[in-house]
Amino acid sequence: MNISFDNTYAQLPGRFFAKQKPARVPEPKLIRLNRELAEKLSLDADWLESADGVSVLAGNSTPEGADPIAQAYAGHQFGGFSPQLGDGRAILLGEVIDTDGARHDLQLKGSGRTPFSRGGDGKSALGPVLREYIVSEAMAALGVPTTRALAAVATGETVRRQEGSLLGAVFTRIAASHIRIGTFQYFLARQDIDALRLLADHAIARHYSDASDAKNSYVTLLESVAVAQADLIAQWMSLGFIHGVMNTDNTAISGETLDYGPCAFMDAFHSQRVFSSIDSGARYAWANQPDIGLWNLSRFAETLLPLLSEDPNEATQIAKAALSEYPKRFDGQYIAHFRAKLGLPHEAPVELIKECLDLLNAQVIDFSLFFRHLTRVAGGEDSQLLATMFRSRKPFETWFAKWRSVADPDRHLSDMRATNPIRIPRNHRVEQAIQSAYGGDFAPFHRLVEALAEPYVDKIEYADLEAPPRPEEIVHATFCGT
Repeated sequence: MNISFDNTYAQLPGRFFAKQKPARVPEPKLIRLNRELAEKLSLDADWLESADGVSVLAGNSTPEGADPIAQAYAGHQFGGFSPQLGDGRAILLGEVIDTDGARHDLQLKGSGRTPFSRGGDGKSALGPVLREYIVSEAMAALGVPTTRALAAVATGETVRRQEGSLLGAVFTRIAASHIRIGTFQYFLARQDIDALRLLADHAIARHYSDASDAKNSYVTLLESVAVAQADLIAQWMSLGFIHGVMNTDNTAISGETLDYGPCAFMDAFHSQRVFSSIDSGARYAWANQPDIGLWNLSRFAETLLPLLSEDPNEATQIAKAALSEYPKRFDGQYIAHFRAKLGLPHEAPVELIKECLDLLNAQVIDFSLFFRHLTRVAGGEDSQLLATMFRSRKPFETWFAKWRSVADPDRHLSDMRATNPIRIPRNHRVEQAIQSAYGGDFAPFHRLVEALAEPYVDKIEYADLEAPPRPEEIVHATFCGT
């Protein structure tokens, strides 16, 4: 098969990347192909499932038209700056155009060493591949901007990690692009202003074409990226999602959720909840995400200063003005999401949202299940099941009476049903699927992916996946998998 690649990033100067072919693997075996996504990308799903197609997805063969590269980037990781990171275990095969004319990267993760591997093996264990497949596809079904999963392939080899020897796998990721804030930081660290301009122009052409007509296209680029991040983070938080590693090298300027390492959806709500095993300071806790978003955008603005104005002071003022709209945009989106989740009319007091979350926080209430039961109440069901979630009834009854007095279920029930998922990729279910797969049983993985494809649709056959974990099933920490 001839994949119709239309590569643009690989046509940038050589300092933007390293030419690198994927490493061969001994026994590639397809675990799952996202046939629907393949068709959207104008790829032949039947061919991708064939031996030749799996060979491409595993990295054993390079299709005609591909131009494999490892991209260069830098980044702040937990606040500390690394001037060179780059794709240490990922190869961008090329770009494809989907049926709507949109451009996408086709990238292999876990495809071997690159010049940016920093001593690592460039491989991926099976677990992180399955986690990213499950969660990224669940996020897409939830309506969140995200990278996508095209395929997961077992490699027939083992990789060494702290846990011991683990089965290896390769993940095929689809993204609007892999341009990160850290990509811009890479060139700022080298004071390569020409490269910054080339990168900014490339990003504008690819993601924010309207900016090219603006008086100052680079100001509009900054403003557009800030809007995209504000919208994204507000949507994350409305679903109880914690990214876990909001480093600048994991922040895509496209506004897509990028990298699903130590991420998690909360079970019991806590505003300072952290899952990442390496986030000891709670830098990326649920409630801290909007501030970290602004911090990351400030680093992005720093990279654009040489392009905003020749006068450094003027450039700084322009950047500050552009970023000043971020808090307002985030607050507006955050409130809008929670109004919809609670079925509140526009005139309802915003304080009711905070009081709700404070109540969930104080009584350690399951986030998704609370909104699920509240939606049922709005739909006419009895409130007893909702009330039994609270060990202390009086605070709940006080809040619930306020909600009853202002909510308008007749007008807003559809909003509640469209924003309160019935099923999310709960951590314990993801871990169970991964552990079963390590034992050779992929049925729980496939079932979970299929159940999460329609998260807002009530399906009795997946009722068991709605439940919070039992005490012994609770996942307290997640890992990046590198």
